[in-house]
Amino acid sequence: MTYTSYRFKNAKTIYTCIVLELKYVMESSKVNVIDLKPGMEDVHVVVRVLNVGNPKVIRTKAGERTISEALVGDGTGKVKLTLWGRVAGTITEGDVIEVVGGWTSVFRNEVQLNVGGRGKVNKVDASLAPESSEIPDAMPKAPEQGGQSGGFRRPPPRGGGRGRSRGWR
Repeated sequence: MTYTSYRFKNAKTIYTCIVLELKYVMESSKVNVIDLKPGMEDVHVVVRVLNVGNPKVIRTKAGERTISEALVGDGTGKVKLTLWGRVAGTITEGDVIEVVGGWTSVFRNEVQLNVGGRGKVNKVDASLAPESSEIPDAMPKAPEQGGQSGGFRRPPPRGGGRGRSRGWR
């Protein structure tokens, strides 16, 4: 759709049309928070940031990494979001963000949403997510592990990563 083919009375009408079209595009491909499952890739969600922690450096098997953690939610529930590397520390409480290219994992029996180098975090119009007070406390459920410790591991990189691929372990 091109907006030049329509005659708009004012800028507010143009803005409203763009927001409505953006909502339609986002709704057609995004996942609801409550529907997140461990091991998902290329996750697309639109959420409101409810709480944000400060960036910190942690030690992983791959070395030191910078992360920040946040609690985010939509009209279906809440989930912990971990921002890795360059996206750590880029969001603030109250922001409405679109996460594109995220992945899910389980940590301490909780489903978590992650975004890092291959993903994007975009600030979007506040009308695309409910107000904080309207977000239910429900959280996505992690499957029972049947006595195993730990949880789902992230799938191996799709290529172009540093070092050799270790695959699933």
